[in-house]
Amino acid sequence: MTPDDVRSATARLAGRIHRTPLLPLADAGPARVGPALWAKPENLQRTGSFKLRGAMHALAAMDPDVRARGVVTHSSGNHGQALAAAAAAFEVPATVVIPEGAPDVKVRRTEAWGARVVRCANDDAARTAVADEAVEATGGTLIPPFDHPWIVAGQGTAAWEVADDLPDVANLLVCVGGGGLSAGSVLALQERAPDARVIGVEPTLAADGLASLRAGERITWPAADVTRTVADGVRTQALGAVPFEILREGLHGIVTVDEEAILDAAAWWLQVGGQVVEPTGALTLAAWWRLVAAGGAVDGVTLRDGPTVLVISGGNAAPERLASLATRPLPGARP
Repeated sequence: MTPDDVRSATARLAGRIHRTPLLPLADAGPARVGPALWAKPENLQRTGSFKLRGAMHALAAMDPDVRARGVVTHSSGNHGQALAAAAAAFEVPATVVIPEGAPDVKVRRTEAWGARVVRCANDDAARTAVADEAVEATGGTLIPPFDHPWIVAGQGTAAWEVADDLPDVANLLVCVGGGGLSAGSVLALQERAPDARVIGVEPTLAADGLASLRAGERITWPAADVTRTVADGVRTQALGAVPFEILREGLHGIVTVDEEAILDAAAWWLQVGGQVVEPTGALTLAAWWRLVAAGGAVDGVTLRDGPTVLVISGGNAAPERLASLATRPLPGARP
């Protein structure tokens, strides 16, 4: 894959998704966050997350006759919603396999877009097996949540927009689950902002991506391990094969954050930043706090001088989660 794939995806998606803005955070609310800091709020996307970019691009790129037979995917929630919305836009049927343990709000919203939802056990093997059964039963095409060039290119359009709006971006922080967003961001900035550093963020409890990059090969974590994190959007057990090949060459590194930091960041967004952000979407702020507290360098990851952009990956949090975040005591002084 090359930056041209992201360029083509940008053209295909014109008018089909929201072009989310960059929000300055230098003086966001009563607590100063830091200088030259921006947010890319993909929580404002039509389905509440960046996942619509990849799903909509996949359907736009498909042969119309193949697309008409319908689409199938497996997802913990946000990609499922995105594919359901994209299928509705193209007026084709969609089946979404969602593992047990996914937030109910994501299941309900997927169904609200008209998709048929099938539940499965919460591990990669079950997700894949049930999705394959749905493909066989419906004749639809499997659209994976991250491990496909169309998905990677579509997700990369968020970083393409960042380069349009902030050509001198120095650092772009993105969450890492299966690697579609981070890999697409690497491709986008290779050409648009070649000196920028794309920095991935994972929960410490689901750091299979960091393990893979350190080992030089894809490492799979047990489902029982990755499901411990509150950041349900990155509970993947391994990076996708397509993203891994891009990330091993172009990602600056991965910062890990603990569960309390994730919840602190999500609470800050709600109470101070004026944004509804799910825990996965708060990963980048938690990582930025950790980097700044450490003087700009953590575990081999170093911030460049210049503007930094935090991608808010999504805002599909359950009402009970939002209620707890709204009353969560904020941590002491942050940088």
